[in-house]
Amino acid sequence: MDFQNHFATRLSRLKDEGNYRYFADLERRCGDFPQAGCHRDGAVAPVTVWCSNDYLGMGQHPDVVGAMVQTAQACGTGAGGTRNISGNAVHHRALESELADLHGKESALLFTSGYVANWATLGTLGAQIPDVVILSDAKNHASMIEGIRHSRADKRIWAHNDWRDLDRQLAALGDRPKLVAFESVYSMDGDIAPLREIVEVAEAHGALTYLDEVHAVGMYGPRGGGIAEERGLAHRIDIIEGTLGKAFGVVGGYVAASAATCDFIRSFASGFIFTTALPPAVAAAATASIRHLKASGTERAAQKARVAMLRDRLDRAGIPHMANDSHIVPVMIGDPVKCRQISDILMQDWGIYVQPINYPTVPKGTERLRITPGPLHSDADIDRLVGALGQLWRRCALSRAVA
Repeated sequence: MDFQNHFATRLSRLKDEGNYRYFADLERRCGDFPQAGCHRDGAVAPVTVWCSNDYLGMGQHPDVVGAMVQTAQACGTGAGGTRNISGNAVHHRALESELADLHGKESALLFTSGYVANWATLGTLGAQIPDVVILSDAKNHASMIEGIRHSRADKRIWAHNDWRDLDRQLAALGDRPKLVAFESVYSMDGDIAPLREIVEVAEAHGALTYLDEVHAVGMYGPRGGGIAEERGLAHRIDIIEGTLGKAFGVVGGYVAASAATCDFIRSFASGFIFTTALPPAVAAAATASIRHLKASGTERAAQKARVAMLRDRLDRAGIPHMANDSHIVPVMIGDPVKCRQISDILMQDWGIYVQPINYPTVPKGTERLRITPGPLHSDADIDRLVGALGQLWRRCALSRAVA
């Protein structure tokens, strides 16, 4: 087989379909977020970032940066290996304690990313619980899907956010062990799951519940514990999975659950056992971020105000965006080539960075710009974004009329 020709052909097809992923070369600037530098053609141009998952700007918060720098100077850069080989850093234990407290659980377990946390935990539970069936929401993240697939457990897909369909499928499984896996905030549409109904249905059928809160931790609830905390349901959910790489502004993932559940995952999950641990400096920075957001609602309140202002301005400008109750503002394009073109024009002509979201992240025909306003976006930033989008929308409307 001509491997290189195969790779080139497949890549060419991706480009022809408009689904090839181009990365922007950005340089984040501490103290200046969401402003950044874009490296292009040997020069650095200023851009405003509108699609970061550093939702609250905590990646540049002085307490978070200070904790990372201080710990790196004290402990060095790396963890030295897996926690089994190199031992638990005190910073790992402190962070796990902070996370357990955040979600009102007995224990928590760190992973190197939210993706790995989902893949390893669901893969382990599916493989190690005899005869279990995993029931997965139809729009669950790829990391959850891969974990379920890796487990080789029987699975059922229930209609997105449809607790009645979940109820029917659970009832049909009788007495078999059952695990219900779902998210709180779905990152592409920004919709929020009917948590109470899902939890009540799962409880009625004796199913274990697994909730992915990666786009909600830090963002919702009086202490940033996510949608489950906001709705008073965290104590009724068996396993809560989250990330340290979005609203907390660092990197890493985790699960929070009972002590026995976390110890079981720690003891059987290859994705934990054989992976180098997070650097102590990263753990210390994440701990500082969580502690700050537990006590401060300022960032969350400002972020919500920015979202409301952007949605209002988009409505006034006649720019369609998907309605939801979250912090995610999807502006629908519906064509991969046009989505890429609009993103490129925004960057080149306006200094606005919004990465296009195409297949396979979203279904074909639902391509979009996924905008995430943050507390550090100014009124002027919002006006510039809406003004640029307005011009592009009028240009597109005129071109359609001429055609």
